[in-house]
Amino acid sequence: MFVSDFRKEFYELVQSQRVLLFVASDVDALCACKILQALFQCDHVQYTLVPVSGWQELETAYLEHKEQIKLLIKQDDDLEVPAYEDLFKDEEEDEEHLENDSDGSEPSEKRTRLEEEIVEQTRKRREQREWQARRRDILFDYEQYEYHGTSSAMVMFDLAWMLSKDLNDMLWWAIVGLTDQWVQDRITQMKYVTDVGVLQRHVSRHSHRNEDGENTLSVDCTRISFEYDLCLALYHHWSLYDSLCNTGYTSARFKLWSVHGQKRLQEFLADMGLPLKQVKQKFQSMDISLKENLREMIEESANKFGMKDVRVQTFSIHFGFKHKFLASDVVLATMSLMESPGKDVSGMDPFIQALDSLSRSNLDKLYLGLELAKKHLQATRHIIASCLCTNLVISQGPFLYCSLTEATPDVVLFSKPVSLSLLSKQLLKSFVFATKNRRCKLLPLVMAAPLSVEQGTVTMVGVPPETDSSDRKNFFGRAFEKAAESTNSRMLHNHFDLSVIELKAEDRSKFLDALVSLLC
Repeated sequence: MFVSDFRKEFYELVQSQRVLLFVASDVDALCACKILQALFQCDHVQYTLVPVSGWQELETAYLEHKEQIKLLIKQDDDLEVPAYEDLFKDEEEDEEHLENDSDGSEPSEKRTRLEEEIVEQTRKRREQREWQARRRDILFDYEQYEYHGTSSAMVMFDLAWMLSKDLNDMLWWAIVGLTDQWVQDRITQMKYVTDVGVLQRHVSRHSHRNEDGENTLSVDCTRISFEYDLCLALYHHWSLYDSLCNTGYTSARFKLWSVHGQKRLQEFLADMGLPLKQVKQKFQSMDISLKENLREMIEESANKFGMKDVRVQTFSIHFGFKHKFLASDVVLATMSLMESPGKDVSGMDPFIQALDSLSRSNLDKLYLGLELAKKHLQATRHIIASCLCTNLVISQGPFLYCSLTEATPDVVLFSKPVSLSLLSKQLLKSFVFATKNRRCKLLPLVMAAPLSVEQGTVTMVGVPPETDSSDRKNFFGRAFEKAAESTNSRMLHNHFDLSVIELKAEDRSKFLDALVSLLC
């Protein structure tokens, strides 16, 4: 369904209905859900929320509720889309009908009129065939690559703004949704900067709207700020040393999996003039004089070491006087809660846990997510170091390949699609800095991790090449499908991310052979 006016053609239609809300296991989707929930609460709209992690769960949930579902379909004549009856009309019935109407017993005037109708019907069928051919070409081009557009949370916030119901919390969720796309490398840097500019204007508007003394001095106030901050993971909630070691950007450029890389990190800290005692303690405990100038010190030394992108445009939020979070911190925390294997100690579902962590009334869950995120980052660094030091990343010709085994430490943390995709992208970036082979620097990566030992399945993900000019389009979705079809491999394309599949481990060899032949 094409929606040109989101307010009239979507929200006003569902406002008077009970809404069934399917939400994917994705931080951006969670943020969009939070905004919609807030809007529904404002307008007293009843809804049912159903989390779905893939196509199978979506189909199951749809079948459970299909008796209550109404499909809202509007034909747009400006798009020149054929009507339903014209599109699915039986051509043989048309021809039979025309032949019956045009027998020789009819008067010449009626025969002429029938001949004109035959010509018109023939023209319509020809136009329909041409439209179907164009449709096939467009769908092939559309489905050949997978890429991401504007953040869903930003779209929902835009709706809230049009309804004049945009609150500070909604703006923050839109920011987190956009930052999720950036953290997962789903959009280009240009797209990210453009969308940051849009949200920055909203932040300025909200700041002016809330510029009254009572609000700014409130203990439980919420303040959103735009700033250029360091792209160091969780450094506000960690030590600076741990953050430098476990951030993908710095880890890859220092080559911290090697002894030489560790020496370069020590030289970097010495160039900044920061004592090890200071950088290895919690950031909040560092000397105030060092923290005040830390960004400038790191940026100056980073330029000397070839790291010119160590600062990034981002947003932060203050809850009262004590709690400050960067948008990327919240993304990593929420993602870790959602991707955690199984339920937590309280028996709460990971999806609900992640959804709750986005509310400022549940800061304890957000802090729990930050601790889980630290474990994920440390596990990522150890696995990357292991893969590079033991030469597990091998060239298969048109792509690189790496396979994790059940014996790999903390491999259970990477059985979920988002975690494995992030690990794969970081491994590819590190490999590009580690290898001296120029051709291998331009290759994509296919990575496999064990999913279920009992069922003998693996999760496999494809990552496009790591280049500065990359448009973030991923071609592995269709390639995986064709490779599985040609070899009769038992593959499940269940995830919404088409570049992630589930495959029987015993079919992996023939599947990879077919993929090599296909991409050569």
